[in-house]
Amino acid sequence: MQSIQVEVLYLDMNSYFASVEQQIDPSLQGRPVGVLTVDQANACCIAASYEAKACGVKVGTRRSEAVQLCPDIQFRMAKHDLYVDYHHRILDAASQILPVEKAQSVDEFYCRLSGADRSLGRALELAQEMRQSIYNQAGQYLRCSIGLGTSVLLAKLAGELRKPDGLEWLTPQVMPNKIAHLSLRDVPGIGRRMAQRLAGAGILTIPQLYALNPKHARQIWHSVEGERFIRALQGEDISISTAPEKRSMGHGQVLSPENRTPSGARLVARRLLIKAATRLRRDQYFATYLHVSVKCRRRGRLSLGGSFPATQDSFQLLRHFRLFWTSLKPIQPGSVNVMLGGLVAQSGHIADLFEDRNAAGELTEREKLCLLVDGLNQRYGADTVFYGEKPISMARYTGAKIAFGRVPLRCEFRD
Repeated sequence: MQSIQVEVLYLDMNSYFASVEQQIDPSLQGRPVGVLTVDQANACCIAASYEAKACGVKVGTRRSEAVQLCPDIQFRMAKHDLYVDYHHRILDAASQILPVEKAQSVDEFYCRLSGADRSLGRALELAQEMRQSIYNQAGQYLRCSIGLGTSVLLAKLAGELRKPDGLEWLTPQVMPNKIAHLSLRDVPGIGRRMAQRLAGAGILTIPQLYALNPKHARQIWHSVEGERFIRALQGEDISISTAPEKRSMGHGQVLSPENRTPSGARLVARRLLIKAATRLRRDQYFATYLHVSVKCRRRGRLSLGGSFPATQDSFQLLRHFRLFWTSLKPIQPGSVNVMLGGLVAQSGHIADLFEDRNAAGELTEREKLCLLVDGLNQRYGADTVFYGEKPISMARYTGAKIAFGRVPLRCEFRD
């Protein structure tokens, strides 16, 4: 073991949302728990505790089905602000043992190991210390699995091998035998379509995948990412590329029954746009494109978009939205989505003849007014000042939900 070296420690919180609910409510501890976004019979679980999973409840199981599978299941509405708060508690606790290089999501983190810490024996000790630090500072019910490996992919895969509360390691010395029992779909990054593409190339098992030539993988993936993936699976410590420049931001929402009218859908979509515009200003971007879509029971998905001079002015964006929505004419809407695209960083902005600003990157008077509104809402509470109409009813956490790969800022819950 002393001769085995690892490069990465990967921390994955187990049944995270449900575990937080059990941590804050002792009556849920040891009991099956399902987390929902809305309090409706047809709502789907977005998380399930291990007690619920043992009965067959999983992510995507509808509430009515979950009750049939597990009559004793307890449901809780998602508390995104609370989950973000615990995310930071866990991050702080883990960072006391090793510097966290990146939070992959609200419940996944990884650390780089260096020096003597790369020894497998020492890395296993650090993993146990990190788990205990999380239990001590965030809570005993916040269970986690930890994986060690010579690449981020192997460390993540190792953590998947033993859940909950697992600790496992993967290096080229034990590959691919240690994971030969898995299916291709068990490997992070291999989805249904990629598995089909691999099958078409004659790759059906883990040993075959592991033995794949990286250059051949590039052809199967139709991208250099295939080569990078196989090299990482084979244990090479592929450096993580810098995050791509932000190109768009937006929000979507399934409409509650009372908002499934053209008027209700319009007000919800309008609200989502205001939320997106607030993020735009906070991140110091201008938008040059708006796309609005609505999914209807009778007419399918309707969408419309258009370009305009760079802006972060909510009033200007609402004017474009009003024109688009008038043209859409939705019937029996079920969900809405708005997206701001063509983002331009203020620092890299080039002045346009048609923009109402004095110099590149400088804010207009109305953009400054919008920033003032943002500040008032942050200081005194959401909707202290708001832009005209508000929806009849609004789902909690609209525009500030935890998304795959994105952890909302704490301040977003006060917008």
